[in-house]
Amino acid sequence: MKAVGEPGTKELLSLEELEAAGGLRTGRKHVLSILVEDKPGVLTRIAGLFARRGFNIDTLTVGPTDDLSISRITLTVDGALHPIDQVTKQLHKLINVLKIRDLEPNDTVTRELAMFKVAVEGTQRAEVMQVCEIFRGKVVDVGRRSIILEITGTTDKVAAFEAMLRPFGLIEMMRTGEIAISRGRGET
Repeated sequence: MKAVGEPGTKELLSLEELEAAGGLRTGRKHVLSILVEDKPGVLTRIAGLFARRGFNIDTLTVGPTDDLSISRITLTVDGALHPIDQVTKQLHKLINVLKIRDLEPNDTVTRELAMFKVAVEGTQRAEVMQVCEIFRGKVVDVGRRSIILEITGTTDKVAAFEAMLRPFGLIEMMRTGEIAISRGRGET
């Protein structure tokens, strides 16, 4: 008997079978903002908790806050395959976790930073620089046969920029993952 979605399977799969096999990502993307004490091992415990619950963390960023003893972890997960509330309850139980917010997409500003090294020669250099200008990116390094570009924006904007650069010859890329902040004067 073949597994669901295995190559060579001819029968049609139901939506439930496809979701159960992990082959479909639906539902709301959750952006969690987690304030933690800046102590060794905190990130490992948080990532381990998600792994034990079967979550795949899509992006993960960690950085300092205005209080040097506190760090902010911003992570994104797909909440379709597993309920997010169970993992947030478990996170609250961790000693070094101070506060957790599941940020609402409409009330949140998110950004990602990315750098791309692109192969360029001759007239391609001008074309790549024009694409960069259209996306309001920056040229951060120019070599004889390559150029390094930087862009900041939504995940969709970064993905669109990447798609425009690939035909030129993408040598290397680095993306930070999302950071997020709620709109207005709400809680941190």
